[in-house]
Amino acid sequence: MVFDSTTLENTLIMLGQRLAQSKQHYEVVAIGGGSLVLLGHIDRTTKDLDLVAIMNAGRLISANPLPQALLKEIIAVGTALELGEHWINEGPSSLLETGLPDGFMKRLITRKYGGLTIHFAGRLDQICFKLYAAVDQGPKSKHFADLLRLKPTFDELLIAKNWCLTQDVSDEFSTMLAEALSALGVQDGNSK
Repeated sequence: MVFDSTTLENTLIMLGQRLAQSKQHYEVVAIGGGSLVLLGHIDRTTKDLDLVAIMNAGRLISANPLPQALLKEIIAVGTALELGEHWINEGPSSLLETGLPDGFMKRLITRKYGGLTIHFAGRLDQICFKLYAAVDQGPKSKHFADLLRLKPTFDELLIAKNWCLTQDVSDEFSTMLAEALSALGVQDGNSK
């Protein structure tokens, strides 16, 4: 199944209600296409919601592994709606280890769904993540298309470039990053 903003929102409401009924509460931090769809930054469908972290007392901890009780409810909702087990996943949790963009926590956008609070990465952070993923998966990827939909400014792309260079210091990545930025109209730190 693929989600649009309405179906993903309704599914999260269902998950949050289940958590609230069992007197559980979790705070998670989401990035990626699903969060961009929910926040209205892009208009497309998505297969999942990507979690980068769990928030515990204002601190970010890895979402991998997800807490068992939360995972149980995610699977229950996924089974009931025929979504599969991974409609919420911790795929990008390694970004927490390699370092999130400076100021990430200040830009979070929070929504509550019963027993589930989701902190969504801000637009600038999403630009950083999408540029990083676009370099990895190429100009025909959904990540590159999402980046174009976000219409990043020159300054935002330079911030994203500098963050991406903290994630992979190889010469090959640097070359691929320069090619991706060139396709976005940025060459050697200058606009076309």
